[in-house]
Amino acid sequence: MTIRNWVRFFIHTLFIGGITAGIMGFIIRWDEFSPLFQKGDVLNIFSVFIWLVGVGFTFSVISQMGYFAYLTIHQFGLRMFRSNSLWNAVQMILVAFVLFDLVYFRFQAFADKGESLIPYFGLAAFLLSFAIVVAWIKTKQSKKKMFASALFFMVVATVLEWLPVLTVNEKSWLYLMLFALLFCNAYQLLMLPKYIERSQEEISRKTKAIVYPSNEKNHPAVKENSKFS
Repeated sequence: MTIRNWVRFFIHTLFIGGITAGIMGFIIRWDEFSPLFQKGDVLNIFSVFIWLVGVGFTFSVISQMGYFAYLTIHQFGLRMFRSNSLWNAVQMILVAFVLFDLVYFRFQAFADKGESLIPYFGLAAFLLSFAIVVAWIKTKQSKKKMFASALFFMVVATVLEWLPVLTVNEKSWLYLMLFALLFCNAYQLLMLPKYIERSQEEISRKTKAIVYPSNEKNHPAVKENSKFS
């Protein structure tokens, strides 16, 4: 990928995280912020929105760090197992393991005495459902066996990026960070190939411009070659 397209990719993902956090922040914490809307306090609403966007930028950076770490791990896994099918099986096992940990260890750490385990399945079920949809879209997009890898990234990487608030278990932050991470991760997973394709096209155009500069189009050799192209 060219530097220009990498910067675009970074900025677009940054804004995905910021806008997601800005909108979802008001929805998730509506009880806290609804008085501002009732009073028509535009200045404070705007201030809160900008603050939430800034928080979303932070979540986006965490997401992007996780994505590029995943790309490295994915290549390492392919080289280590030397088989796509075996590496896919390992990834699916890790997905199951992480989902189990997400339910069981949160229950052990935060459940009140006598509380049921069932409510703790909610977040894991939502995460898995979202991940399956994104992985399915990725598979259709790439026309390759990408489902396991996409599911692995959307579940395992998201949970690892989510750990700072998982350990605190503050519900508003839990949901806010989750939505920002999911949208950023989905955007990166689905859109990176397009940025790479755009970069390859730009490099190809530049290469052609170097081989056949504009002031040499009338050169006899170029004219002769053009007859056979």
